[in-house]
Formats: sequence, structure tokens, C-alpha cells
Amino acid sequence: MTDQVAEPPPADDRDARQREEQLLREHGIDPEDPRLDQEIRRLEAGATSAHPYGTPGAPILQRSAFRTAAHAAFGVLLVVTLAWTVFLVRDVVLILLVALFLATGLSPAVEFLRRYGFGSVLAPTVVIIGVLGMVVATIVAGLPPLVGQADALREQIPDYLREGVERNATLRDLDERVGLVERVEDVTEEQAGSGVLDEQPPERVLGLAMGVAKGVFAVVTALVLMLYFLGNYRGLKRSAYVLVPRSRRARVTLLTDEILGRIGMYVLGNLATSAVAGVAAAFVLWLLDVPYPIALGLFVALMDVVPLVGATIGAVVSSAMAFTVSAGTGIAAIAFFVLYQQFENFVLVPRVMRRAVDVSPAATIVAILIGGALLGVVGALLAVPTAAAIQLVCTEVVMPRQEAA
Repeated sequence: MTDQVAEPPPADDRDARQREEQLLREHGIDPEDPRLDQEIRRLEAGATSAHPYGTPGAPILQRSAFRTAAHAAFGVLLVVTLAWTVFLVRDVVLILLVALFLATGLSPAVEFLRRYGFGSVLAPTVVIIGVLGMVVATIVAGLPPLVGQADALREQIPDYLREGVERNATLRDLDERVGLVERVEDVTEEQAGSGVLDEQPPERVLGLAMGVAKGVFAVVTALVLMLYFLGNYRGLKRSAYVLVPRSRRARVTLLTDEILGRIGMYVLGNLATSAVAGVAAAFVLWLLDVPYPIALGLFVALMDVVPLVGATIGAVVSSAMAFTVSAGTGIAAIAFFVLYQQFENFVLVPRVMRRAVDVSPAATIVAILIGGALLGVVGALLAVPTAAAIQLVCTEVVMPRQEAA
């Protein structure tokens, strides 16, 4: 079997090629220069300053079956890939959402300072320093009392339980059957003598340590991202608005600014009402001589941030601690929290939130329940401003289109 030899080009083509090379050499151009081939391709493609890589060709027919199938397959693949990616990095996405939410909430404070002469750098710096100062002050003021309170409560649980057994027939019967008081005393003594983790298997101790480290890392990361977003808030908004087509950019900008403004006012209003609740609770508990009023006030303030159930949880824990002083003190604490929650629900919150979010109570409850079921506490916090944003979009975009249809 003989090797096939390529046929030489026709004589006319060879002569034309030789004449072209001779002409290029006469003009000082090397025919073997790779840039020459690139320039020829640019001329063939019709490259211009507006289209440096050539004039686009005619599009494929809109009704082409191949184009329709390719678009459908690519769309499905893209959606599935994005959904799977979001699921894999859901913890990171949640941290980003919290950081953006907090930065949006603090942005009105930055704009307020800018209106009063603070520069574009000084205003976010002041707010950031204030946030960090509040976080540090909360940790310094609240952590030692909380630790001491937990230790004191652990030591006093058997005494409280013993008093309950003496006064309550049901507890007395349960103690006679299973030795309730003795079991609780054994548990508290073991915790006091050897520590909770001393007798646990290494895998459980390591898992607990990893969980605590993961939580601390998430909080620190969210705080750092919030500070970054807050310092570059205007630039981030401008970069996001550029992605919108120019014909719709002005309207989208106005609607988005209104939504972000409502979110910011909601966050500031929620923080303000929570601070009032914490200060009032700490003051009343101090008057009632309840142990650790500052720690309990911080706990009430933190719980009051959570919609619907947060204030109730803070009131129950504080009232339970008040009952350790006396029955009258516990009843007085319950009366205070009941009265204060009525004041907060019907006077304070409506006044603070009236200009922030205009969402009906029924929609608020439904949104909080859905958000809590999807993302827990974070979902409950994001539910109300999200519902306000959806309501604004429906009112300004969806409803006019429905009326014009």
C-alpha cells in the first residue's frame, strides 16, 4: 500500500501566490509575518472600531427548532446548576443576606450623618465605630452576668425543686416514684465537680467545639461583611443598577431605593423598640431586686428583635427568675411585661413602624410564619421587609399591568 501524496495546487494559483508575495516584499512586508494573516482575517470579517472582532452575521431563524431546543436545554441546565450551587453554599448565602440586611438597616444612619456635614468616608466610619462599640459593650456587660447567673441557677435548681415538691402533690408523687430531687442533685453535683464535658466521648466534645467555632465564625464573618457593605454601600448600588437596561434603569432605581429605604427604617425601628424594651425591663427588674437585671435586660432586648415570639420568650425567662425571689415579685414582673407588651404592640411599634413598612397585620403574620419555617430566626427577621418589598412591587408594577391588559 503506497502513501497518498497531496496534489500540488494548480499553476495559476501558484503564480498568483508568487505575485502576491513579490508585491508584499516590494512594499517591505514579510509574507510570513503572522500579523499579516490576522489583518487579512480582520478585513474579511469587516472589523471596525464599533465591532473590533468583525460585523455580526445574520442571526439564526427565530423559529428554528434547533435554536428553540438549545435555548430550552441551556435554560434548564443553568437553573439546575444555580439551584444546586445555592444549596451547596446555603450557609454562605445566609451570611451574605444577613450582612446585606444589616448594612441596609444602618445605611439611613450614614445618610443622616452625611446630611449634617460628615464626609463620604467619615460618616460610615462613625457608624461602624458605633456598631463595634455597642457589640463590645454588650459582650463585656452581658457575658459575665450571664455566666454567673447560669452557674447560680444551676446551684439553686435542687432547692427550687425541693420547695416545689413540698408544695405540689404531683411533684411530690413524682419524687416518690423516681427520686426526682435526688437525680437532679446528682446531675448538678457532677457538673460542678468534673465539668459537663469531662466524661463525654472525644467525638462529642470535638463536635461541640466545632459547632461553637462555626457559630462564632459565622457571626464574625457577617459582622465584617456588614462593615464592608456599609462602607461601600453607594458604590455597590451603582454597580447593581448598571446591570439594568438603560430604558428601565430610572424606574428600577426609584423602586429599589424605596424598598431599601423601607428595609433600613424597619431595621432601625426594630432596634429602637428592642432597646426600649431592654432598658425598661432592666430598670423594673432592678427595682424589684431581681438578680442580674442587666443580663436579663440584654436578653429581653435581644429576644424582642425576633418577631411574634421573641418578646414572650424574654418575658417568660425574666418572670421565672423573678419568682426565685418571691411569688409577689414574680407576679409583679408578669404584670409589668403584660402591660409593657400592650404598650409596645399598640402604641410604640405602630408609631415607629408607621413610616417604615406599610404591611397589613395579616400579611405580617403570614410572612413571619413562612420566613420562620424557611430560614428560622433569620427568616422571621427578613420576612416583614420582604413582604413590604413584594407589596410595593405588586402595587407599582404588577397591578398597573393588569389594569392595562
